[in-house]
Amino acid sequence: MTSLKPSKFATPIELYRVISRVWSADTSSPTGAWSPSNPAQNHCSITALVVQDYFGGEILCTRTTGGTHFYNVIDGKKWDITVSQFNEPIPYDDAVSSRESALADTSPEKYALLTSRLEAEIDRV
Repeated sequence: MTSLKPSKFATPIELYRVISRVWSADTSSPTGAWSPSNPAQNHCSITALVVQDYFGGEILCTRTTGGTHFYNVIDGKKWDITVSQFNEPIPYDDAVSSRESALADTSPEKYALLTSRLEAEIDRV
């Protein structure tokens, strides 16, 4: 696991309010499978990594009709800040995953791009 970043957020909801402004087509997986009308779309794996960067906890996953969906558990509480991408309730298998699996669903380049944009947005506000 990575070491925690100094948290600028009290909760994952506060992180959501900032990261949702920097999600884009070039940070989604697959690239381009994204729409401004659904900013969380295809950002689950990369976002689960960022949530873990700031809050620790575990990365979990579940199977959906669209494939594997990643989310977090922090201090025993489930946090899925990309659930808004779905039009219907999703099953939560709560299968333990890892940073490696989440990163394999995106790329180190996209992760670096999203985290740099997030830091710039934090500094801007």
